[in-house]
Amino acid sequence: MNQKFTLNVNGKSHTIDGDPDMPLLYALRDDLGLNNPHFGCGLAQCGACTVHIDGQPARSCVTPLSAVGNAKVVTLAGLGTPEKPHPVQTAYVEEQVPQCGYCINGWIMTAAAFLRDKKNPSEAEIKDALSGLKCRCGTHVSILKAVKRAATMMG
Repeated sequence: MNQKFTLNVNGKSHTIDGDPDMPLLYALRDDLGLNNPHFGCGLAQCGACTVHIDGQPARSCVTPLSAVGNAKVVTLAGLGTPEKPHPVQTAYVEEQVPQCGYCINGWIMTAAAFLRDKKNPSEAEIKDALSGLKCRCGTHVSILKAVKRAATMMG
């Protein structure tokens, strides 16, 4: 049975009529029209659906609407703006990371939360923080360079 949910997404309040078990990802894409995050595996294994829920990275494909409550949800669109991008977004452009771009949402959202909490991380710490993400294009070396660059920008 559907219920009304009030979600705070990217600083704005939205009311959604949905099943409590419906994944947050579906509400973000289908009800709010946000084209990031992406549906990847549907099993929380690839990271393409990553959002921040109260500042923590979460896989929205397995997060039911009922679990969100009053939490603040931030998507890639809310992380930065074209006029003032987040340092991770800037570093991705500077390092020319994107190829197909499908997975980029998960990498940027995960890296942004990691770098907010960990200043001047080692390469091993960066690799560990990003270990659950998948990129089929194989841009891992460029991704690592971009996260290192962002770390220095945020440092």
